[in-house]
Amino acid sequence: MFDGDADGVVAPAFDGEVGILPNHAPFMTLLGQGTLTVRGADTARRFTIRGGFLQVVDNRVRVVAEHVQGESHAA
Repeated sequence: MFDGDADGVVAPAFDGEVGILPNHAPFMTLLGQGTLTVRGADTARRFTIRGGFLQVVDNRVRVVAEHVQGESHAA
């Protein structure tokens, strides 16, 4: 649902929120339920997600979610 550059990602992990910034160390976590936020220079995209996983490798964040609902934009 999103493919592009981002300044940061905030995701609902199964045990609390995680924040990912550029040059984050390799990382993997299971996702819970909540809002995934992808922040860009002038905007933020938000998705409601449930389940799946988040992986950070080579300065890329990959999210595979069992359920994704809508998208909203905010500054």
